[in-house]
Amino acid sequence: MTEVSNGHVEGLNNKLKMLKRQMYGRAGLELLAKRFIMAT
Repeated sequence: MTEVSNGHVEGLNNKLKMLKRQMYGRAGLELLAKRFIMAT
């Protein structure tokens, strides 16, 4: 076992998936990309 964890990356993935769910049915890819940039 090592002390390396992928928790930070998994947390970021979870945040981006949540944004994708919130953006369902809204304006196109440009707005989604801006929201991703704001979240990271």
